[in-house]
Parts: sequence; structure tokens; C-alpha cells
Amino acid sequence: MNKETKGIWLGLVGIIIFSMTLPATKIAVPEFGVLPTSFYRATIAGIAALLYALITKIPFPKKADLLPLGIIATLISFAFPISIAIAMEDLPSAHGGIVLGISPLLTALFATLRFGERPSRAFWITALIGSGLVLLFSIQQSSGDLQTSDLALLFAAVTASYGYAEAGNLSQKMGGKQVISWVAITSLILSLPVTLFYIFKNGSSPHPLSEISAQAWYALLLVSLLSAYIGNIFWYTGLSIGGIAHVGQVQLLQPFCTLALSSLFLLEPLTLSNVFFASAVLIVVAIGKQMPVAKVKQ
Repeated sequence: MNKETKGIWLGLVGIIIFSMTLPATKIAVPEFGVLPTSFYRATIAGIAALLYALITKIPFPKKADLLPLGIIATLISFAFPISIAIAMEDLPSAHGGIVLGISPLLTALFATLRFGERPSRAFWITALIGSGLVLLFSIQQSSGDLQTSDLALLFAAVTASYGYAEAGNLSQKMGGKQVISWVAITSLILSLPVTLFYIFKNGSSPHPLSEISAQAWYALLLVSLLSAYIGNIFWYTGLSIGGIAHVGQVQLLQPFCTLALSSLFLLEPLTLSNVFFASAVLIVVAIGKQMPVAKVKQ
């Protein structure tokens, strides 16, 4: 198995884990609230990463890596989860998954502008077709007009994509496990005091913590440990060894994985249209994988 193929398989595992994010957030937000859900998520992930760092004694990041780590933490640990939590207040998780389908094109764009990857024209054509398919699906599902909450989702797509591009580039030097671990640990600087504030402040959540259902707690743990931490280990490692632009195309599958999980856990409808668009995107991803992407030496 060559490095690119291995990177794509690792990225696919990460995407399957990420596909649980919106359905689980949809379950957690009504009981915990938008901001508490987001900060609890970052804190739980940060504590897990800190324990991993202490047990395995991963090396400290170099001074030059602190700024990229801070940028990634801001985008991935706060901007992205807060945006999707806002959207999940009034949108189906399946709808959110489709809007986030624009992420592969944005990830490739940021990789091109920021880190010198140079996708071929054929690659861009497949990326545009794939992203166009998921946007068409989104518009179809919302009866011809994007909802206001879609703006939050589009912002989430932008922040996540730039964060992924930064993390994929940094992972080439530090390794995926180290990058996400230090990102999560860095996030504790903000998330831990805010979490303590929410825990001890009455009325900060729609329901007191003692009255939160087991389902909501499980959903919070899922997005915290799997989506915010373990999934990123697979994702960042895949991006680092397989190339940001190529592995980023695997994100095109995430909306349809989210659709399947939303149907399974939230009983949101899975229609013939879903299957059609999923099949079309699968074909585009398979073609895009074959398109050349050059890396410009810097």
C-alpha cells in the first residue's frame, strides 16, 4: 500500500468518526445549550489529550509551532463546534452534513494558497463537480433556498477547512497524534475556566446538569472523545502522509455518512435522492483520487 492510499484510508476512518458529530451535537445541544456543549467538548478532549501526553511523554512543540497550534485550536476547538451547535438548534443534522460538503474544495483551496500544493486542472474540475453536487443537494433539500442557519454551517466549513489545511501541514513535521494532542491541550487554556464557569453558574444550560439525560451525556462524550480527538488523529495523519488536497477529497463522503447516521439515530428520512447524490459523489471521489497533485518545494 503506497503512502497516498494509506493516507486516504486513514482519512476515511476519520471522516466516518466525524460523521457522528452533527447527529450527536443535535442530541446534546437542546439539553446542554450551544456554548456549554462546545466548551464541554473542548475540555473533555483536552483532558483526554493531556492524559495521553503524560502517559506517552510526547515531545513538547517547538516555539515555531506554537502559533500554528494556536490557530488550529481556535478554529477546530472553538469556531467550528460553536458554529455547528448554533446551526443544530433548528436544522436537521442531515441538512447540516450536506452544507459542510463544501469543505473538500475549501481544504484544497487553502492548501494551494497557504502551503504550495498545486492540484492539476482535472483535480479542480472533479473538486468543483463534487462540491457542486453537495450544494445542489442542499438547495434541493431546503426547497430552493438556503436557510439562515446555513450561514453558520458555511462559516463552520471555512474554519474547519483552514484548520485541516494547517493541521495537515504541521502533521508532516510533528505527526498527527502530536498535533491534535497539543491542539486539544492548548484549547484547555480557554475551555477549562469557561467550563468551570458553566458548571457552577445556575441557569447556564437549558437543564441542570443533574437532570441531563443519559442520551445527551453519551452524545457529548462521543463528540468530545471521538469527533474532537480520536477522529482527528486519523484525519491529520492521513492528511500528512497522503497530501492535503487528495485526502481532503474524502470529505465529500462525510455528508452521506452523516445522512446514514442521522437516519439511524435520529430517524431523519433517507430518500432515493440521497442515494442518487451519494452514488454520484462516490464516483467523483474515485475519479478525483486519480488526479495529480504536485507539491511545490518551499
